[in-house]
This record gives sequence, structure tokens and C-alpha cells, in this order.
Amino acid sequence: MRFASLPVLAVAAFYHVCAEPFSSSFRIDFDTARPALYSDALGCGFEPSSAVRRIQRRDGGFVTSVHPFFFSVAVPEGNYRVTVVLGDPEGESTTTIKAELRRLMAEKVHTAHGRLQSVRFIVNVRVPQFSTGAEVTLKPREKTIEAPAWDHKLTLEFSNTEPKVAAIEIQKVDVPVLYIAGDSTSTDQPREPYNSWGQMLPRFFKPEIAIANHGESGESLKSFIAENRLSKLEDVMKSGDWLFIQMGHNDQKEKGEGVGAFTTYKASLKQFIAAAHARGATPVLISSINRLTFDPEGRITNSLGDYPEAVRQTAREEDVALIDLNAMSKLFYEALGPAKAHLAFAADDTTHHSDYGSYEFARCIVQGIKDTKLPVARYLIDEPAFDPARPDPPEAFDIPPDPLTTTERPYGK
Repeated sequence: MRFASLPVLAVAAFYHVCAEPFSSSFRIDFDTARPALYSDALGCGFEPSSAVRRIQRRDGGFVTSVHPFFFSVAVPEGNYRVTVVLGDPEGESTTTIKAELRRLMAEKVHTAHGRLQSVRFIVNVRVPQFSTGAEVTLKPREKTIEAPAWDHKLTLEFSNTEPKVAAIEIQKVDVPVLYIAGDSTSTDQPREPYNSWGQMLPRFFKPEIAIANHGESGESLKSFIAENRLSKLEDVMKSGDWLFIQMGHNDQKEKGEGVGAFTTYKASLKQFIAAAHARGATPVLISSINRLTFDPEGRITNSLGDYPEAVRQTAREEDVALIDLNAMSKLFYEALGPAKAHLAFAADDTTHHSDYGSYEFARCIVQGIKDTKLPVARYLIDEPAFDPARPDPPEAFDIPPDPLTTTERPYGK
């Protein structure tokens, strides 16, 4: 990801905090440490983002900016419990926190005048390499604007009306992991106006489980396997983990003798299920989100052929849980109607979603976890039930957008 280049003051006090290689924990207090730019030699610091200001009060200091700003720490692959202290000893603050490639971690945290508040969440950091010496075959975009999803840094993004960060603490932890194997509708999309449910999902979980989104735009089950993405998951999954599997949009475009929803697609789904079981992880199947295809009566038509039904069949045959996002998305679009459903999508796209749309689908996934009584539900934060037939109004959605945009569509359709 490229960050807007604006000046940040570097001072010696910051160097002493970051100069030592990360071992198992890290903490920086902006009451004493002043902002510095990230470098590999330093090992931590602010990305060249908006001009971060450090403000010193009588009872403590913090950093802030009128634009989103990014702080990174070099860490090994793994899971990290992050504690961020927010607030102003002499004022209020409102902060939204994202991590890595725009994963929503904390939404609109408000601190009252003179109060500080600690916010905790888990961030998964991954690299393409794995223990056999092989590595994931990355697409060109994953080496450029999607690079923060695969690098050796844990990156935090702070935004909203008055983000004020007093301290950051990072601790390596061993926790259960919910892995996502998916396509463009679930991956961590790098730039506005595109987003997906996978990068909104962490906001709904307690700081006791990691969400590791291995989805990528353009993927089918076969390409996911061919690019060593499933092998990477097999290398890192362990007993007690979860594997959420959502494919279909790109699988339906594959051609060849015998290729189809009820043949090769189901066989590949079963390969993913077997891989999870072999590692002691729990597989969960998710049917593909509908595209935006209304008929003249305002009903969503099926543009995915037999693929959603093939997922349902496989769930029954393999006795694994199913979250029927295909059925839920139909209810969601029809509830919004032709006049508003486009607000759930990025620009004029009819496959890839906006921040609002992906947030609503993350709520669908959360509700699906509850409805199927999956044990992973114990890690969910306490949220009201969600009915996709009665979605949140688009005009009430106010998560601040990221500073960088693109007109280039994600891989896949």
C-alpha cells in the first residue's frame, strides 16, 4: 500500500523504543515517545501518512491527525493481542481502528472529556512462505497495493473525527484462529470503494480469537489449491481452529469436460473439508453471495447456477455447518429494493461491495454463526440479532472511508 507522503518528525527518544528486535511484546507511550517514520532499521514508526501531531497535556500526551494515520511494528508471522489506549486528558476523542489491509477492529470508540479507554483486539500477521520451503504464488496486485496483507509488519490505521492515541501495546499470543478461504467477496480489499465481509468480520469478535483472511480476488477452489494457498492453510491450521470456505463466483466460469457444480466443484469442496479435519480444525461452508440482478418485479435472480445448491448438498453429505449467505443476500437486496440496493456495491459494480454492503454481510456471517449454533459463537461480542430482511439503513452507516481509492476492479466477476 502506498501512503500519502507528508512529514513526520523523527527524534532520538523514539529510536530507543523501537531499536530492539521484537521478541514477544512491545509498548510505546506517546506521553514520552515522539513520532518517527517507520524504517526497517528502526522496526516501528508511523508510515508516511498524514502529518501526525503529538500533543502534550499536563497529565499525559497523545498523537492525533485530521486525516487517517498508520503505525507499524515489524513482527514475525503470528497472532498478536493489541491494546490501544485512546483519549485526551483535557478533551474528548472518537477513533475507528483498522489493521493490516483495512480490517475493521474497533468502530467509533468515543472517550468522554478527560477519560482514557483501552481497546483490545487480535491481529493476524502472515507471510507467503511456509515450513516446507514453498510459498504462496502471489498475484501481481498482492505484491503492490495488497502487500500489507503479506508483509512482516503489523500495521494499525487510526481515523474518525478526533482519533487520539495515547499508547500502543502488542503481545504475541497463542489463540484459536478463524481462517477464511474465499474470493473477492470475502478478501481484504486494498482500496475504496471496494470492501468485503471478511475484512469487516474482526470487529464482531472478542480479543480471544484471530481472524486470518486468506481469501483473494479471482480465486476458485482449483486456483486456490494450485497457488499453494490451501497448502499454506494446512501448514498453519491447528486443532481448535476454524476454516470458513466461500467460493463459487469464479468456479462457475471454469470450463472443460466434466467440470461443473455437482462434479469437480463438490470434489474440491470436500478436499478443503478434509484438509481442515486433518489438522483438527472445523470446516464451515458458506454459499456464494448473489450478484445484483433484479427481475422486473424487484426479485433477485440466480446468476450463480447450481453452485449455491452444490454447497448445500456438500454440507449435508459431509455433515458440516452451512451459512447460507446466498439466501441471506437475496433477502438483503430485496429488502433494500432496486432503488437502494446499489448502495451495497462499489461504484457501478454488481459483484463487489461497498463498505456498507460488506459490513451488512459480516453481520449476516455473525448471525449465521449464531443460527447454526457453532461453538465459535462464544468468541462473538454481544450484538443484537440481525435480520437481512431488515438491514441497517445505508444512510446511517458512518465508518470513515480510507484515504486511497481506485477505479480498478478486483480480479474476478
